[in-house]
Amino acid sequence: MILEVKNIAGKKVSTIELDDAVFCAEYNEPLIHQVVVAQLANKRQGTMSALTRTEVRGGGCKPYRQKGTGRARQGSIVAPQFVGGGVVFAKKPRDFSQKINKNMKQAAFRSALSQKLRQGEAVVIDKFALAEAKTKLVAAAVKSLAINGKALFVLGDYDADAVRASKNIPDVNVCEARTLNVYDIVATKNLVFTVDAIKKIEEAAK
Repeated sequence: MILEVKNIAGKKVSTIELDDAVFCAEYNEPLIHQVVVAQLANKRQGTMSALTRTEVRGGGCKPYRQKGTGRARQGSIVAPQFVGGGVVFAKKPRDFSQKINKNMKQAAFRSALSQKLRQGEAVVIDKFALAEAKTKLVAAAVKSLAINGKALFVLGDYDADAVRASKNIPDVNVCEARTLNVYDIVATKNLVFTVDAIKKIEEAAK
């Protein structure tokens, strides 16, 4: 597959040949879904915790006598029906993580990436170099590249100026090629790759 390479002003400057093994993979929606679900599950902390009636302090004595009060009989003030009592089926810390093997991750990554190219939602630029860390420069680049909707700029290496300049634009994010994952791909409408990022992705995804 051959794509045109644009500059940050949106003008064509050259072309690039993509590795078919990475960018022409078959679309596998169930696998992509499984990997995305696992990624989201692995982000969950699972640190919720509530006390059951056996863990609430107190409740050793009967709150009032069994008969003669006109009220329902009660044996402990830590029962769930009392304010401050224990919680029925209390939530406890748990591990939500799901294990996905490396081959599945890579296959889902290639599949999602290839689908983006087939849908025409991927752009390649020669470099993403800003004269200064100004938000208006990133906004101008987005406009020049005719990007509509959420966009993710994928760079070969970390660029502090690019990250800082894009923070104030809600629908624009910047990441390194090594941190790009399946969720980032499917959750973003437009992907903008630099030539360096394409090369690093091809090396890592084979």
